Amino acid sequence: MPAAIPVRTEIAGRALKVTNLDKVLYPLVGFTKAQVIAYYVNVAPVMLAHIEDRGVTFKRWPDGITAEPFFNKRAPSHRPDWIGTCVGPGDKGKGIEYPMLSEVAALAWSANLAALEIHGPMARCGEIDSPSILVFDLDPGDPATIIECCQVALSIRSVLETIGLEAFAKTSGSTGMQLYVPLNTPHTHQHASDFALAVAQLLEKQQPNAVTANMAKKQRTNKIFIDWSQNSRHKTTIAPYSLRGKDRPTVSTPISWDEVSDGADGEWLSFEADEVLERIEEFGDLFADVVTMEQALPVGRD
Repeated sequence: MPAAIPVRTEIAGRALKVTNLDKVLYPLVGFTKAQVIAYYVNVAPVMLAHIEDRGVTFKRWPDGITAEPFFNKRAPSHRPDWIGTCVGPGDKGKGIEYPMLSEVAALAWSANLAALEIHGPMARCGEIDSPSILVFDLDPGDPATIIECCQVALSIRSVLETIGLEAFAKTSGSTGMQLYVPLNTPHTHQHASDFALAVAQLLEKQQPNAVTANMAKKQRTNKIFIDWSQNSRHKTTIAPYSLRGKDRPTVSTPISWDEVSDGADGEWLSFEADEVLERIEEFGDLFADVVTMEQALPVGRD
């Protein structure tokens, strides 16, 4: 098959080559690469605040979501010279250069690579040993669903409120959800992990039939695994507003606590690209405070 002829375009003042715009990346709904690029360009005004200062990891589906994807941590050598890099932890503790998406055209560039998913670390570039966010990653064990995730999310929120901490919720765009606790003050990954584990173990003790803090998959059946380990230095989490490589172009979507309550009562929470753009028009960025809110985790006693 002959190589695709690049189309030259300009996005937000940057010259960019794009290819295979008609390629269908989500066959079930006929969602094309052009639509993926358009989504990321349109969501950029809110998404960039959450990733622009972090080294990100791509999950790419160049042949669409019915084919095998692959993770891409290292910044591609063939990137435009205006795509920056950030030294991150790598796989075995040795720093590697991750790509940085700091402008609208950079999101369009990554979309052209069929990087449907963008995963980000909890720490900013240049501060990789000090996370600016703590995350509770809620993973439902079959047959539990996002409904049960919402129920557990409300329990986590109650625990956090007792010590004066605020959290923000988003769907994962897949089966689960995440709660982000903004820090934006000096912390270590170990401190964040220890705190998340302590909360997970508390809820496991209070709700043993609904919650587990145990990583073993056999322990997760019909329970919500609170994955505290996502706070490790080398881990990443699906970024706010990222697409997911699922049958449909679902998105990791910030939601309000009223919506979490509705979800806990049985309302199904799943949003696709067009719906997310409509939500932004109506509600703005429900995750905006995650970028700036300063909070401090309690210090454990020896």
